[in-house]
Amino acid sequence: MIWTDKIRQVKIALMSAAVLIAGVSLVVSHFLVKDLAREERRRMEIWAEAIRTLSVAESDADLNLVLKVLEENSTIPVIVTDARGDVQTFRNVSIDASDASDSMMVARRMAEMMRGHRQSIKVKLTDAPDDYLLVCYDDSSLLKRLAYYPYIQLGVVMIFVVIAIFALLTSKKAEQNKVWVGLSKETAHQLGTPISSLMAWTEILRETYPDDDLIPEMDKDVKRLQLIADRFSKIGSTPEKQEVALAELLRHVVDYMDRRTSQKVRITLEVEDEAAVVSVNPQLFEWVFENLCKNAVDAMGGRGGIHIHAFHSEGRMFVDVTDTGKGIERKNIKNVFRPGFTTKKRGWGLGLSLAKRIVEEYHSGSIYVLRSEVGKGTTFRIEV
Repeated sequence: MIWTDKIRQVKIALMSAAVLIAGVSLVVSHFLVKDLAREERRRMEIWAEAIRTLSVAESDADLNLVLKVLEENSTIPVIVTDARGDVQTFRNVSIDASDASDSMMVARRMAEMMRGHRQSIKVKLTDAPDDYLLVCYDDSSLLKRLAYYPYIQLGVVMIFVVIAIFALLTSKKAEQNKVWVGLSKETAHQLGTPISSLMAWTEILRETYPDDDLIPEMDKDVKRLQLIADRFSKIGSTPEKQEVALAELLRHVVDYMDRRTSQKVRITLEVEDEAAVVSVNPQLFEWVFENLCKNAVDAMGGRGGIHIHAFHSEGRMFVDVTDTGKGIERKNIKNVFRPGFTTKKRGWGLGLSLAKRIVEEYHSGSIYVLRSEVGKGTTFRIEV
C-alpha cells in the first residue's frame, strides 16, 4: 500500500507539472502573440501609408523609399481593394501562375482570403467619401506558428508524462514480479524438506500400522502439501501445459472444496460440454478455482451456495463462478485484482492477484468480475 501511495503521488506530481508547464507556456505565448500582432499592425500602417503615397504621388516624385517599404513586406499576406471591392494589388498570397492571368479567378481567390481576415486599414486618397483604399491583411506565418506552438508543446509534455508514468508502472511491475518469484521459490524450497520427511514418516507408519484408517488421510494431506509446493515452484517460470478435460478438472476442485468446507455451503457444477478439452497447467489452473471458491466461502460467511458453470462459445471456454455472498461495492470492483487489496479483516489480498497472473500471463486468458450486487453475490468469469 505504501508503494501504491507513492506511485499515486508521483502520478499527481507529474500531471501537475505538465499542467503548470502548459499553463505558463500558454500565458507567455499569449502575450508574445499580442506583442507580435501589435508590431505587425504598426508595420501594416506604415505599408498602407506607402500605398497611399504611391497612389497620389506625382509622376516625377522620388518613390525609391516608398517602393523599398512596400518590398520589405515579405511575410504578411495583404490585399488592397478600392471602395467598390475590386482588387487593386496583393502581396504574399499564393496564386498559381495559371490563375494569375484570369482576373475573375484572382478576385475569387482574394475574396476567399479576405473572408478569413480580421485586420484592415482604410486609406483615404482624397476627401471624397468613396475615394479610398482598403488594406486587408492576415497574420504572418510566424505569428500563426507562434499561436499554435503552446498546443504543440502541451502535446509533447503530455506524451512525456504518459511515457514517464508508463516507465514508472513498468518498473513497479518488474519489481513486483521479482518479489512474487522470489517469495514463491523460497516458499517451495522451505516446504520441500519437511514434506519429504513427512512422506518418509507416512511410509514408516503405513508399514508399522497397515490397518490404520488415519494413515491414508495423512498421506492425502502430505500429497496436498507437495502439490502446493509444486505450484509455488512454478511461479516465475513458463508452466508446462497439457490437454485436460475441463469437466474433470472442475470436479476435482469441487470434490476438494466439498471436503474442506462446511455442510452449510453447497457447491454445484454445471458443464455444458463434457468432452471439452483445454490446454492448461492443471495444478495452477485448479489453484485459480480454489482461490475463487475460498473467497466465495469467506464472502458468504460460511453459509450459502457456489455455482460453477462452464460453457463453450465462439471458440473459447468460459467458466462462471457465482456465489451468494455479500457482493462487491462498485468502487472496489476495479481493485479486487490489485495486490494487497482485501476487504477481509485478516488476509494478504494476494489470492485474486495471483489468480489473474496465472490466467492472463501464463495461459493468455482473462479473468474479471462479470457482475456483482451488494447483498446478493458476485460472478467471476474466466475465459481461456
